Amino acid sequence: MKQKIQIVILFSVLFGLSNCKKAENDILYNKKYVKEIKEARKELGQFLASNFIPGASVAVMKDGEIIYSEGLGWASRDLEVRANRKTKFRIGGSSELFTNIIYQKLVEEGKLNPDSSIQHYYPQFPQKEYKISLQNLAQKTSGLRDATLKERNWHAINITSEKGLDVFKDDPLATEPGLYQTESPYHYNVLGVVMEKVAAMNYYKLLEHYITDTLNLTNTSIDNPLTTIKDRSNFFDQNYIAQVVNAETYDLRYQAASNGILSNAEDLAKFGSALINSDYLAKETKDKLWEPTPLFNDIPSRMANGWMLFIDNSGRKIYGRTSSVIGGSSSIIIYPEENLIIAYACNLTGSMDKTPVFEVAMHFLPEAKEKAATNEE
Repeated sequence: MKQKIQIVILFSVLFGLSNCKKAENDILYNKKYVKEIKEARKELGQFLASNFIPGASVAVMKDGEIIYSEGLGWASRDLEVRANRKTKFRIGGSSELFTNIIYQKLVEEGKLNPDSSIQHYYPQFPQKEYKISLQNLAQKTSGLRDATLKERNWHAINITSEKGLDVFKDDPLATEPGLYQTESPYHYNVLGVVMEKVAAMNYYKLLEHYITDTLNLTNTSIDNPLTTIKDRSNFFDQNYIAQVVNAETYDLRYQAASNGILSNAEDLAKFGSALINSDYLAKETKDKLWEPTPLFNDIPSRMANGWMLFIDNSGRKIYGRTSSVIGGSSSIIIYPEENLIIAYACNLTGSMDKTPVFEVAMHFLPEAKEKAATNEE
């Protein structure tokens, strides 16, 4: 079965590009970048095949324009349904990027104060030995403990966001707030509940009002295993001997703010572009969005508002996020000075260090184009 998946993925990726703007296997691309896209697609084909990924989507945006977007492989192996540009995938922790922007908008509207405590807006949350501010939650420095493996794999059904906090809310803090950043999903689970209380609407409505409707992200929504969602992919995992199998059913709605959103590469890329190219956020908000926060001994953080902060070997700034959840993985990177965005999503549980976005980006950066021009000469 694995060999069959590899052959299908490689065939569709290597031979799917024609001279048309839209090909049969649902590719959108700008003819100006055909050479770069062909090279990027080779990288993608090898990556998907070598990691036995059933289906994925990838998108590249340059200067606010989608120059390449494609669905690859299978959305459903059982029904033999191909992935396309509208296929929705579980994006895991990248959900926090959407949650953070909802938070930023509520701050801009004066409904939230970053320095206020959780209890100021949500008195039911237990007092801790130290004050936890909303900014601590947004910057993932709240000191809340991480989720255990059992908690991450909790088979809860029809649990509300607020009820989901019962798992950890009475536990002592792991660290004093403001000292360290941690990858715990509980920072954003609490922030999501606070926003629900302040806005008097559930997270589904918050996402719709501040993100999907406003930014026209038509393929982004909260996952719900109890309803039919158009264009939703099946979800896959690996068993103990690394075979690709159907993932177990999980209801992630109680942690929608941290892990429970469905989206795809094209919507992730559009979202990233809106942050750097539009006036959706106020200038003051945008200026601080990717600003490191001081941690223990004033060491600057490597993450800001859910985004990882990088400087590559050529000195370029990169804002990015890679994440995984049962049945899905996603990545997005933004090169702000080059106005280049690469996004990726797939339907297989993945490791955090496996993503094709950096390899794809290399084909669209200035030195790659200069190298290609030199080779032609």
